[in-house]
Amino acid sequence: MSPQTGAGTAASVHGQADLGICTLNDMRANAEMLSNLSPKTPVIADADTGYGGPIMVARTTEQYSRSGVAAFHIEDQVQTKRCGHLGGKILVDRDTYVTRIRAAVQARQRMGSDIVVIARTDALQVHGYEESMARLRAARDAGADVGFLEGITSKDMARQAVQELAPWPMLLNMVEHGATPSISAAEAKEMGFRMIIFPFAALGPACEAIREAMLKLKRDGIPGLQPEMTPQMLFRVCGLDESVQVDADAGGEAFEGGVDLK
Repeated sequence: MSPQTGAGTAASVHGQADLGICTLNDMRANAEMLSNLSPKTPVIADADTGYGGPIMVARTTEQYSRSGVAAFHIEDQVQTKRCGHLGGKILVDRDTYVTRIRAAVQARQRMGSDIVVIARTDALQVHGYEESMARLRAARDAGADVGFLEGITSKDMARQAVQELAPWPMLLNMVEHGATPSISAAEAKEMGFRMIIFPFAALGPACEAIREAMLKLKRDGIPGLQPEMTPQMLFRVCGLDESVQVDADAGGEAFEGGVDLK
């Protein structure tokens, strides 16, 4: 599965830090784009707080499902939320959190969707481990399919959380150099996690590569890309050949001459 991250959406779409900048429309549009890059690849999307009360959470669930998202997680921060790996988070009470989860589960049932509802709690930093477990148990009882303890601070804690909530599936959020120690996919599987996401696995290398490329352009006056890095290659990554085939299969003639430069 592939993750769609709220922090990544805030950074790439708005050029902003993850401080509650993104709206439902921002997140849904980005999730839909990612889900349709490779429809056979399930996407886990960030739904933040659900963007409002039960009616908005239900709307979020419906829109994510219709956009092709396979699973999404909802958290217990207030609307003016922040990235899970920043400090100073403010949370809603447990009952409000459970209401969000219940609204998502009921919306999924009403529309006959198989979208997976993941219950995330950020309570660890604010209220501690026991309250975090209590919130996840309440979310589980409200019908959430998967649990997500954000900001795990040790491997022992990770293993304990999985064991306490077993056999309910648990997701591990592996953000390197964040609050959670580095845990490999193999190690997470051994601990009992059923899902693991790496939200910065593409963002980090992309940021580094773009910075280096811009410094090279400033220094040399030309990007100096590798010969195979052509516009056609980039477009093919984005589905150029498949789109041309759609036109041909329908009897179109717009691309009979091909698209490669002669």
